[in-house]
Amino acid sequence: MLSLVERKQQLLKRLSELDRRLHGIEDELDAHQSKDWNELAVEREEDEVLEGIGSSGLAEVQQIRAALARIEDGSYGFCVRCGDEISQDRLDILPATPFCRNCAG
Repeated sequence: MLSLVERKQQLLKRLSELDRRLHGIEDELDAHQSKDWNELAVEREEDEVLEGIGSSGLAEVQQIRAALARIEDGSYGFCVRCGDEISQDRLDILPATPFCRNCAG
């Protein structure tokens, strides 16, 4: 079982990883400037994939920031919907989850 300090470090590490990844995606999207129509079409398809990855990354960043706020206010580890304690097994798998297993479904 991870302590609250360890859980916070885990979330901060993931936040840092996502920040690096999102900046890399942004740089890649900015780099596409092909003059060839065929290459430009391929780049645009790749851009759509990168934008999808970026969107899911941004959503995870929001979830992590919300979890860090719950750590700070003392509500981390409790379901935001029903107030029950979230199992440690669930937090090990989804450390930023705001929901217990019953409310998540």
